[in-house]
Amino acid sequence: MSAVKIVKILGTSTESWEDAAREAVAEADETIEDIHGVEVESWTASVDDGGITEYKATVEVAFRIHREQ
Repeated sequence: MSAVKIVKILGTSTESWEDAAREAVAEADETIEDIHGVEVESWTASVDDGGITEYKATVEVAFRIHREQ
């Protein structure tokens, strides 16, 4: 039997929401082992002077919990 942990990560990008989601997963991958799924929870953005200045993606990252042997 295995357990899965889910953490919420906020990625940002000046290019697109998709890029923000990719950035969130890439950053999570630097410190989390065995990521096996993600779910985009929300897309938001910062706006200045009528234009989007920063895209934001809130992503739930799922990974297996490994017990020490």
